[in-house]
Amino acid sequence: MRLDKRLAFRLILALLLGLLPAATALIVLGAQGSIGIAWVVLTLALGVTVGVSLSLRIARSFRAHGERLTALIEALERHESPTHIGSREHDFLHRIERRLLEATDRIALEFDKLNEQRAEFDAILRNMNEAVVVTGPQGKVVLLNNAARRLFALQPEASYTGRHFIELCRDPRLQEFVVRATSLDSASVQTAEVPIQNPVQRYLEASAAPVKLAAGDAGRVFVFHEITRLRAYETVRADFIANLTHELRTPLTALYGYAETLLKGVDDAETQRRFLGIIERQSRRLARLIDDLISLSDLERGLTPLKFEPIAPARIIDEAAELMREQAVRAGIELVAKSTPDLPHVVIDRDRMHQVMVNLLDNAIKYTPRGGIVTLEARTRVNQMDGTVASSSSAVPGVEFIVSDTGEGIPAAAIPRLTERFYRVDRARSRELGGTGLGLAIVKHIMQLHRGSLHIESRLREGTTVSVWVPVDQPAQA
Repeated sequence: MRLDKRLAFRLILALLLGLLPAATALIVLGAQGSIGIAWVVLTLALGVTVGVSLSLRIARSFRAHGERLTALIEALERHESPTHIGSREHDFLHRIERRLLEATDRIALEFDKLNEQRAEFDAILRNMNEAVVVTGPQGKVVLLNNAARRLFALQPEASYTGRHFIELCRDPRLQEFVVRATSLDSASVQTAEVPIQNPVQRYLEASAAPVKLAAGDAGRVFVFHEITRLRAYETVRADFIANLTHELRTPLTALYGYAETLLKGVDDAETQRRFLGIIERQSRRLARLIDDLISLSDLERGLTPLKFEPIAPARIIDEAAELMREQAVRAGIELVAKSTPDLPHVVIDRDRMHQVMVNLLDNAIKYTPRGGIVTLEARTRVNQMDGTVASSSSAVPGVEFIVSDTGEGIPAAAIPRLTERFYRVDRARSRELGGTGLGLAIVKHIMQLHRGSLHIESRLREGTTVSVWVPVDQPAQA
């Protein structure tokens, strides 16, 4: 308002100064009597009135332009599109104002697009599994995402902008990669596989690429992809291939050696029968190994869908015990089968559950000394879905099948690895007894397909107890 008054005052003052020569001349003429005094006063009053009126109108016009330009500037400061107000004026200021409005609309539209892109970028960066860190030309942090905070054990809400990246990655090998990447002026991407200890051993696939920052400075984008699980898979695969090669080589070597000896000729008939018996046993062992491998592969890939049907648990126990009783008698072991009365029927795949029971009984008989006892029983048990015993209304009823023996027992440190493929506590004895090292791995996968659980307990020189639990009912999709 003060600006408007000053502008009006200046316009009026300028007008009066412009009228001053003419007014002076009129006054002189009136004093000489050439013009009447009344006409002089009337002319001066009319001129001043018209001049003041025009000055005020011009001031109001400038004021309207000023208000619209002020609103335009405020809209730009808020990154918003300005309000378009129609005007009847068509002077040069109006044309300038119109062009400014059009330019402001374009700028506001660019702001909206930049905000959308920034929101998309933030969402992508925030939800990436890879850790991303952007550094400036001196190696100081410009930004980092949540995955980087988790990887380097940083505070989730703390600001690390401006701190040197070397301070955040504490592992010496990772620091070495960061220093090497930031010290090079090359435009190429630097990559490396870096093992770190944070706090356990982890493997990172790290890359550093050059980037232009907003200020025009050259920075680096570091991307860290954790490949710990991939390395573990590669290790498992390599171990599996090595174990499989060894397991196949042992019977094949025996088959080749004894077959070659027989081809050369053996005069003693008893020796021939002994060699043929060895060939038969190794052939059976090789066949069991291949069958177990095929069975395990089909289970893992889901190539053999389960055929669920309600079965009495006592029937599963009796059939498995009947099949393994002769083997137990030959080994001098007492096989006991028992079950709790009135057990509910369980919805299971009969053939697969029979395979589980036979595998567990076979292991128990093999590793129980002569004169020992192997017990197979079934009883009801209520479980949580995670396998823990519970009594709440959300628990799942089921049946537990238990195979216990009075054998030598298993060291506690070896129990977690018993379901690994080809893992054996005593490799020499296992091969002597004809085991493939895949039995418990198959049992574990069958129980997973039944949404059940497997539990192993053992004490040295006292025996081992293996229990499998299955729910009474299976979901419809099973």
